[in-house]
Amino acid sequence: MKKADLGLGLYILVAIVFFIVPMPSTLLDVLLAFNISIAMIILFNAMFSKEALDMSFFPTILLFTTIFRISLNVSSTKLILVSGNPGNVVRTFGGFVGGGNLVTGTIVFIILVLIQFMVINKGSERVSEVTARFTLDAMPGKQMAIDADLNTGAITDVEAQQRRQKIQDEAGFFGAMDGATKYVKGDAIAGLIITIINFAGGMAMGVVYQGMQLQEALDKYTILTIGDGLVSQIPSLMISLSTGILVTKASKEADMSDALLKQLFSIPKVLYMVGGSMAFLGIVTPLNPFIFIAYGACFAAAGYIISQKLGIEEIENEVNEEEADAEEIRRPENVTSLLQVDPIELEFGYGIIPLADVNQGGDLLDRVVMIRRQIALELGCVVPIIRLRDNIQLNPNQYLIKIKGVPVSEGEILFDHYMAMNPGYVEEEITGIPTFEPSFHLPAIWINENQRERAETLGYTVVDPPSIIATHLTEVIRTHLDELLTRQDVQNLINNVKDANTTLVDELVPKLLSVGEIQKVLQNLLNEGISIRDLITIFETLADYAPTTRDTDVLTEYARQSLKRAISNKFFPQNETTSVVTLDPKIEQDIMDSVKQTEQGAYLTLDPETSQNIINAVNEEIVKLQNLGKNPIIITSPIVRMYFKKLTEDYFKDLVVISYNEIDSNVELQSVGMVTI
Repeated sequence: MKKADLGLGLYILVAIVFFIVPMPSTLLDVLLAFNISIAMIILFNAMFSKEALDMSFFPTILLFTTIFRISLNVSSTKLILVSGNPGNVVRTFGGFVGGGNLVTGTIVFIILVLIQFMVINKGSERVSEVTARFTLDAMPGKQMAIDADLNTGAITDVEAQQRRQKIQDEAGFFGAMDGATKYVKGDAIAGLIITIINFAGGMAMGVVYQGMQLQEALDKYTILTIGDGLVSQIPSLMISLSTGILVTKASKEADMSDALLKQLFSIPKVLYMVGGSMAFLGIVTPLNPFIFIAYGACFAAAGYIISQKLGIEEIENEVNEEEADAEEIRRPENVTSLLQVDPIELEFGYGIIPLADVNQGGDLLDRVVMIRRQIALELGCVVPIIRLRDNIQLNPNQYLIKIKGVPVSEGEILFDHYMAMNPGYVEEEITGIPTFEPSFHLPAIWINENQRERAETLGYTVVDPPSIIATHLTEVIRTHLDELLTRQDVQNLINNVKDANTTLVDELVPKLLSVGEIQKVLQNLLNEGISIRDLITIFETLADYAPTTRDTDVLTEYARQSLKRAISNKFFPQNETTSVVTLDPKIEQDIMDSVKQTEQGAYLTLDPETSQNIINAVNEEIVKLQNLGKNPIIITSPIVRMYFKKLTEDYFKDLVVISYNEIDSNVELQSVGMVTI
């Protein structure tokens, strides 16, 4: 058995034994002194503990000390009634602490009982009850916060387990404290009842059995009763105070003394006002001027000292901040922060700042949010965060769009003007500043507010500056979305699909294809404007064909064919015949004959002259379609489509190349030409 276990057992055993066995007065003195010292230890531990859980066994300690104190109270009562000699400690408390006066001692004792019973016990009981209730009510929210931090990687499993255990410990502690405060309340009531019994019983014993006169018995037993009550109530008062301190403890960052001093004596003007008020009372009123003026001077001096100290601390903090900033700049690791490249940046001159400043009524930030939402719905891909920043090196009305830190497009607007574009059928012209629409490079005119209504009446498309920037940014993002799709983005998409399609994802990744190979397929689709929102269909197709080939270009073609309904809906309007151009079978054969297969994939080996002739023929057919007001669409056989697209993509960015297998059966097409050489 450990020594601590033995000591705790003896502590409880002594309390129980002396309920039955009479105790010598000398031993009672020893145990009463020990009881007072234990109460002091508990009080100071409660004061200087960082948080309530530092004394998690306080409810148990409260029960043990209450039983021990009541045992001493019973033993002292026996000695008072039997021999009239309860020992030195009880007599000293009755005579010295009570002032040697019956009335004074009685009043002091009553005041102590009232303070403990009506103030400290009542408040501690209420605080314990409310704290326990709020702690239990807050448990679900705290558990959810821990789970959220764990899911985001902010904490580890071990830290999460520790925090959950702490929440459970807090709930158990405050619940136990709610019940334990009833012991303190009961102890105070019991002490009061025992004191009354001591007084009445002592008077009866002195007069009836010891033959004392009434006044003599009153003097003797009143002093002893008050002494017994005081020696019991003072430790009880300290325990009650410890309970109140523990359940009201809020700060976990500092000791109570530091927190109290900082909160009470940290504002110089408060001390100046208190000092002035005290000095005023000492001078104007009949109050002792020496005391009040002295207090006023002390508080004023303390305020001055604290203000000087705060000034020095402020200067030191500024110096430390400057040194920290300088040290941060000097640190070689700081250079790594400069290597961060934002996926998408929109830089603009100072003249465009009002469009991005919410306080000035600008809604550009809201439009950027809508762009990300629009592209997510349209193409099924999450656009990275778009960084907006002003750049004084740009012209006031100029803006610049960067992809991965490299400028890819720019534009210029006129503030307080509108851009009017002729859709092609408006004959009447309006006056304005000629320009080009930045997204599609169409001719346009800058007009002012007064001309807006007339331009709209004539049939012009009128756009405000924020819409111009937003449209331009949207088109740039659409064009480069395949570059912005990272492996991490693909993994996030896979995780979203896996929630409801575990079997599909487990079969595909990583058994058949890696995340990087899936990324290449999705990038190929996005590069040609095909939505990847239907990831389940795409993954099903990849799972079907990946066992036979891991060529991402070939897998892309299979995925496109499985998405033919979406492709047809995008490029071929329903209930309308679409004009297209076909590819000469001879050119298709030439292309297939020039395909070379390698471990890195397939590539074309067409001679430069043939390639140029094909490009020229394509250009002629595109011009014909554009003259008819149609989008340039070329239809090829499935096996040729990807190679023909690679051949032409550097020359014709907007050319749509579709295979026969990617066209839905209900689509109506009209061939208006053939690419031939």
